[in-house]
Amino acid sequence: MPVIEIVQKIWVPDIPDLELPYDDGEPLESNWHRLQINLLADALDQHWHDRTDFFAGGNMFVYYSLTQARNRDYKGPDFFVVKGVDRTRQRRSWVAWEEGGRYPDVIVELLSPTTAAEDLGPKKDLYEQVFKTFEYFCVNPDGYTLQGWRLVGTRYVPLPPNNRGWLWSESLQLWLGFQAGRFQGTEETWLRFFASSEALVPVAEERVRAERERADAERERAEVERTRAEAERTRAEAERTRAEAVEADNTRLRAELERLRQG
Repeated sequence: MPVIEIVQKIWVPDIPDLELPYDDGEPLESNWHRLQINLLADALDQHWHDRTDFFAGGNMFVYYSLTQARNRDYKGPDFFVVKGVDRTRQRRSWVAWEEGGRYPDVIVELLSPTTAAEDLGPKKDLYEQVFKTFEYFCVNPDGYTLQGWRLVGTRYVPLPPNNRGWLWSESLQLWLGFQAGRFQGTEETWLRFFASSEALVPVAEERVRAERERADAERERAEVERTRAEAERTRAEAERTRAEAVEADNTRLRAELERLRQG
């Protein structure tokens, strides 16, 4: 079956009309790769839910020059973040000359046997020398290893891990590290974001689950309180009944004593 090429038309002043494909028809390396991209985008969306000044893209082409576009030299980071741009704008690919010359501030590549050499070689050079991306991370799911670099001057300098093996993103103000868990029905070890306090940045389903658990705990606490209050009312009623019975006995005894004295 022939592959149908999907294209988008763009036009900007002084730049010729070009067809910019946003899908090359090539599948991701594995289901883990697909879900991992979704997880990173989901988590950042939750973490920065009140912000509109960033764009997070996954498995998207980045167009950075007319020569590249004409040569159909597709470059698509697995996950990237650009800060200081309109989050609400719809994009099918990142076209640098339509974005005021902005490039990704952070890029994450998910390695595989077929892409590792490219990601650690020519792509790394491109991100360092052309994009000048501030931070670049490479994730290897085979053994769950993480490498990262930060641009210092014109060169990438390796990022030192903390005692957990996590790497700090100065641009995102988040840690990146591995943690096992369940995402979209799949139990795996994932690259996750962690706050500066090292608390996990939840994805939407985790946030909903946590809110549901908090609501359940609150209902349980309210039920315990209601049961305690009911027990207290029962105890007070029993005490009142006992006191009334004692008072009735005392009244009866006093009446009997009075009768005996008068008799």
